[in-house]
Amino acid sequence: MSVRHHISDELLLDYASGSLAESWSMAVATHLALCPECRKRLRAMEMTAGALLRDVEPAQGISEGQWSAMKARLRAEAPAKRPSATASAATKASVLPEPLRSYAGGDIDRLKWKPLGPGAYHFPIPTRDGEAQVRLLRIPAGKPVPEHTHGGRELTVVLAGCFRDGDDVFHRGDFEEADEDLTHQPIAGEGEDCICLAVTDAPLKFKSWIVRLVQPVLGI
Repeated sequence: MSVRHHISDELLLDYASGSLAESWSMAVATHLALCPECRKRLRAMEMTAGALLRDVEPAQGISEGQWSAMKARLRAEAPAKRPSATASAATKASVLPEPLRSYAGGDIDRLKWKPLGPGAYHFPIPTRDGEAQVRLLRIPAGKPVPEHTHGGRELTVVLAGCFRDGDDVFHRGDFEEADEDLTHQPIAGEGEDCICLAVTDAPLKFKSWIVRLVQPVLGI
């Protein structure tokens, strides 16, 4: 099934310029590994930026050294702080594409999943930037995530199974961007556990007081 839900232009531009922190870049790179359409969009952005840099002279008040440094940063295909999706689509048999698989230390069958609730599990993935929390989520087939909104931004990439969020259904490779304006209750599809990569910069805000009570223990 082809990917239907894609990265926004703004987020992809941040990734292309190298201005996106490592945590968020991991979500973008994971989607790019599974989405040929967005890889084409990324290449087009990089080619356009490169052409503009060749034609533009250093702006007044910017030294040659500063201008060279700026051009080097924009031309870099894989800045050191951002995961790159260049090795992306090589391993179709794996649930986790690169670079996510290397960050996790293996594919899903090798991970030490931690309980997160009735039948649900998560696997935190440490990053160097500390800007956001990165984790894999495993939601049982047919089960909902407790209704919640967000204290900040949340990026989600589906890796196996699917989930329904309102009228939308998200399958492998699909990308969802959420913020504090969205209140939702995603439900895993029937027949297969839903495995997602989720990146958040603030704790979720759950509607249920029972979930809020155990939230500090769960670390979500």
